[in-house]
Amino acid sequence: MTENKPETRPSLAPQKGGLLADRAFSWWTLGTGLLVLGILALILITTVREAWPAFVEMGFRYVTERTWDPNPAEGAPIFGALSFMYGTAVTSLIALLIAVPVSIGIALFITELAPRRLRGSAITVIDLLAAVPSVVFGLWGVLVLAPILVDFYRGVHNVFSGVPVLGTIFGEAASGRNFMTAGLILAIMVTPIITSICREVFGTVPQADKDAALALGATRWEMIRGAVFPHSFGGITGAVMLGLGRAMGETIAVALVVGGSTNLSANLFEPGNTMAAVIVQQFGESTGTYTAALIGLGVVLFGMTVLINLAAQRIVRRAEARMRGGVA
Repeated sequence: MTENKPETRPSLAPQKGGLLADRAFSWWTLGTGLLVLGILALILITTVREAWPAFVEMGFRYVTERTWDPNPAEGAPIFGALSFMYGTAVTSLIALLIAVPVSIGIALFITELAPRRLRGSAITVIDLLAAVPSVVFGLWGVLVLAPILVDFYRGVHNVFSGVPVLGTIFGEAASGRNFMTAGLILAIMVTPIITSICREVFGTVPQADKDAALALGATRWEMIRGAVFPHSFGGITGAVMLGLGRAMGETIAVALVVGGSTNLSANLFEPGNTMAAVIVQQFGESTGTYTAALIGLGVVLFGMTVLINLAAQRIVRRAEARMRGGVA
């Protein structure tokens, strides 16, 4: 007679080695997260400390004064960041207005419409565009694009010169180096970033949701609007914020095409400047309070970026709560 041996089953109890590895992984991820926050805090503290002499000298006028005159003929130097804050906001807004629709369209084409053989080539081109150095875009913009656009800007001005508001926005163009050209260059530079992230986000939409919409008789556009966009809203917002951060912080390319003028004008065809561009243009010749004022521009840019990202997170949370039927 054969003896029946009891069946042995693998123990479901957690192993000691697994617990230690899991705990080490948790501490490691927590440490890396805190490290990033610590680095950001150190950057903020050190830059504020270096910029403090300019903040003390100008006070709140530092962000409300439009004049930037480090070497006046008479009187004390004046450091006002308002014109550069305006230039940063305008060029970044132009870039997003152009880049976001184009990027979303390219991402939708790759994920929803492009044949399989074409997708790989399109993704490669987008990735290569993202790898081009910013100075190359700047040189192309100042040597090729800006001279070509002068006649176009003048034609646009002739069309809208008699129209209220638009006649001011599209005013006379003395040259191709202005807010609009800087915005166009930035749009080209941020399009690959937004496109790549949107493509990955669209790829996470469950195929069952899209098939269900199509099975109910929805057209392809209705499926995208009803299934893809709601599921991807948070990711799209994150992509736009990353593109905005790149646009606001770009230096060399913008410095070459924006015109380098301390100007606060509604005319997009006039030269201006941005905070990042001013820093790279003038830092080498600055000393003392002048240097502190330039570092202060970096502090203001850092603050603007943080506030914009916080506002974007708030918008995403409210939108997601509304989609779930909750109250934000």
